[in-house]
Amino acid sequence: MIASVRGTVTATGPDHAVVEVGGIGLAVQCAPGTLAELRVGAPARLATSLVVREDSLTLYGFADDDAKALFELLQTASGVGPRLAQAVLAVHSPEEVRRAVANADIGALTRVPGIGKKGAERLVLELRDRIGPVPVGTDGAAGVTAGAWPEQVRQALVGLGWTAGQADQAVAAVAETVEGPPPPVPVLLRQAIRLLGRTR
Repeated sequence: MIASVRGTVTATGPDHAVVEVGGIGLAVQCAPGTLAELRVGAPARLATSLVVREDSLTLYGFADDDAKALFELLQTASGVGPRLAQAVLAVHSPEEVRRAVANADIGALTRVPGIGKKGAERLVLELRDRIGPVPVGTDGAAGVTAGAWPEQVRQALVGLGWTAGQADQAVAAVAETVEGPPPPVPVLLRQAIRLLGRTR
């Protein structure tokens, strides 16, 4: 089990980063919010979860151990695989996921591509007692603002299953609400997903 990796980021893509550890480049699947905090050429430490399948080994990376633990917990619910678990964490912060499950907020859970009403109800039923402490207060989402946030958000939306046209419209709508320095990319991404969720 590879619990974490620490090394230099040598490349990033819409859904992954390559971290060089001891001369070996490890491809790590990451949610957009995690990718937004990485910079090519800079050192990084990612908490990781190795998913073993008959025909593949896939390493998923997270900004901290809390997100990794929640990723693994989500997969214990029936019908939730690693990609869907990662999509949940792309749309919501760990704190928001815990709050949604604890409060049976079906609306918040169904904003995740791939989760319908029945799937959200199943998540609540199966995880409510195991989700852990629910934070009180406002969303503490954080990230590193990038000058190219529209393209990062657009790529993330396409990676989550929306069409390029839908992603462009959502990015344009979000851009109209930004005054002054833009918020962190994960916040902008969640705003775009909420807009798309209303137009489905």
